[in-house]
Amino acid sequence: MNNIKHIFFDLDHTLWDFETNSDIAFEAIFKKYGVNASLEKFLNYYRSINENYWKLYREERISKEELRIGRLRDAFAKIKYQVDMELIDNLSVDYIEYLPKNNQLFDGTFEILEHLKPNYKLHIITNGFNEVQFKKIENSGLTKYFDKTITSEEAGVKKPNPVIFEYALKQTNAISSESIMIGDNWEADIMGAKNVGFDVIYCNFNSKPVSENIKSVSKLIEIKQYL
Repeated sequence: MNNIKHIFFDLDHTLWDFETNSDIAFEAIFKKYGVNASLEKFLNYYRSINENYWKLYREERISKEELRIGRLRDAFAKIKYQVDMELIDNLSVDYIEYLPKNNQLFDGTFEILEHLKPNYKLHIITNGFNEVQFKKIENSGLTKYFDKTITSEEAGVKKPNPVIFEYALKQTNAISSESIMIGDNWEADIMGAKNVGFDVIYCNFNSKPVSENIKSVSKLIEIKQYL
């Protein structure tokens, strides 16, 4: 892997601990609005519902607004908690505001970035919303490590669409044969990047079965064995 010059990281679920930070945000906004539903039951359904909505969003089958509202509406419906659309709208707006205030990162984030920074150009490619992702990066102390952050809103398409990876290469003056993508989402990060000629490292934090010809790690610090 001596040819690698540019490393592209995913953000959520790869460096930034989305689930932990999301749980904290929901706890705060439930308290603010006096939502007395069981937070534990709500989150139990919300996580998978949110994942499905993001898949639909990546596939251009729903809008940003449908994602923000629908995932809350469906989670409340699952636990049979009555909410009106005004409350759902307020919660969806405040969730986006509260989310980047919480800055838990996965273990080894700073250590691996300190290891990589002297030898490579580091960048982020994320499908998240502009108004949230840049705050997450800044508030969690990641800004100084990355040269470029490419968002799907800026590129006009979402991972795994090849256009976002080609856009990222153009923005960073990189070429695919000298680039590697590191991320947790098999479809969006790994297959998406591989299909345009990137090398890849799969952040397999949940120990899923992986093809033998794909490099994978169970912890961020294990990236050292490859780079």
